Amino acid sequence: MTAVPTLRISEIFFSLQGESTRVGLPTVFVRLTGCPLRCVWCDTTYAFSGGETLPLATILDRVASFGCPTVCVTGGEPLAQAGCLALLTALCDAGYSVSLETSGALDISQVDPRVSRIVDIKAPDSGEAEKTRWENLAHLRPTDELKFVLASRADYDWAKGILAGRGEKSALAGRHLDEICPVLFSPVADRLPPAQLAEWILQDRLPVRFQLQLHKILWGSERGR
Repeated sequence: MTAVPTLRISEIFFSLQGESTRVGLPTVFVRLTGCPLRCVWCDTTYAFSGGETLPLATILDRVASFGCPTVCVTGGEPLAQAGCLALLTALCDAGYSVSLETSGALDISQVDPRVSRIVDIKAPDSGEAEKTRWENLAHLRPTDELKFVLASRADYDWAKGILAGRGEKSALAGRHLDEICPVLFSPVADRLPPAQLAEWILQDRLPVRFQLQLHKILWGSERGR
């Protein structure tokens, strides 16, 4: 008898997408509990533990209750749970437009191809740059996105090198990442002034999208928004 898939859920809520090229879209967020990383600027530490264990069918029912066609599976690190892949596929099968926000530390190759994968590349000031799974870059598609969250000029210069395909860990030496999928640069709140990052991007004419966290502009640090 096949076991019923279950996942540990931190929260399921309805809000505006605050990041990625989907920014501003009404979205149902499914936040999974747990994360193997400990970025120094993490703003969702409450998702490291706790939550409730729910069967896949219950999660789908809760998502459906909001009547919204766009869903984002996030964390924590959602791929740390074995059931995440089944959840993503089930959401796609149900007709949702699905995105996945992942730290970039775990394998993305088995994610349903209908999912837009928003992959973080951890910069040095995060304290977790060594956890980056560089092999993921080879699996990127035009429907995916890369996100660099930056806290300093050193982070920016490092990200600029990765963008250009420099460095032995880039996994795509000589190929610019923006040729594969959209690349997003955003500042760490209260660490790097947004206008400063914007000026650097303009000065260097980088082919990236500058972004701020819309939900923080609207609602601050209010949980579940």
